Amino acid sequence: MDPQRGDENPHTPAPTLWPVGFAVGIACIFVGLIVGPIVVVVGAVLTALFGLLWVRDISAPHRAGAAEPEPVPTAPPIPAHRGEAAMPEPEEGELIRFPRSKFLEFSTLGLGAVIGGLVTVPVLGFMVGPAFLKQGRRDVFLGPLDNFPEGKFIVATFMEHPQEGEVSRRSSYVRNNGIADGVPSFTILSNRCAHLGCPVQPNGPVEDERKKEVGHVTLIPTIPAGFGCPCHGGQYDNEGNRIAGPPVRSLDRYAYSIRNGNLYLGKPYSVGKVEGAGASAKVDRWRFSFPGEHVDGIESWLYPIQPPH
Repeated sequence: MDPQRGDENPHTPAPTLWPVGFAVGIACIFVGLIVGPIVVVVGAVLTALFGLLWVRDISAPHRAGAAEPEPVPTAPPIPAHRGEAAMPEPEEGELIRFPRSKFLEFSTLGLGAVIGGLVTVPVLGFMVGPAFLKQGRRDVFLGPLDNFPEGKFIVATFMEHPQEGEVSRRSSYVRNNGIADGVPSFTILSNRCAHLGCPVQPNGPVEDERKKEVGHVTLIPTIPAGFGCPCHGGQYDNEGNRIAGPPVRSLDRYAYSIRNGNLYLGKPYSVGKVEGAGASAKVDRWRFSFPGEHVDGIESWLYPIQPPH
């Protein structure tokens, strides 16, 4: 007699879900390497547990010994005109039993997709997320107003994020413009060249011997006749306007605030050009842009979208 469909080899272990649990444990270990050690421990426990259960099921026939197959009784075939009619073919729409092997196949594929997502999404998040998330930035304390004499430029070197250490150190050029409309006025220029971001230097003496330190801030007086970029020759006047070289706009500036007699540095912004000087200057202010990007004119149409800074 031919074997009926669905008969299984008695020596072949039945399908189980232990491999799926083993795969989940491995995935947890990889995710834990990114998330934290607790997830690694959980993954190791799952891997060991389901791995042992999987090995036990595979080795069960060998441990029990191979059983002799029972003899299949043979008998003369039954004539076609005797006995009951054979089972009819299922009609269209009639429910057909779903094989267990298909269920395990789809379950494994589905869980594999979930595991793949759990492993991939955190990695992509750490790689891509920071570029599209606005990073918090607090105002920087520069010190009392007495440290900034009127009409003089001070090179203020500070840590933008003190918790990150020296890697966040930045410089700016601070000038006290005196009183305007009843409040102190300041011009604070960034030292980042508007060409490719090189550090701009004062075109004049820097009085290092008069250096003063206020916390994480270093203040050094300077007497510039404009500012110059040592990398590609960009030149700026004392208001930050480009006067020569490849830069596409004026030097960026910083917003500022005054609290209890102290000067605080705010967020940077970009400048197209500056008309006038000091407290009466008219600043063509734009959103903060990267070096080399135009902020006005037809060229600015090439930069319609700015990523978060």
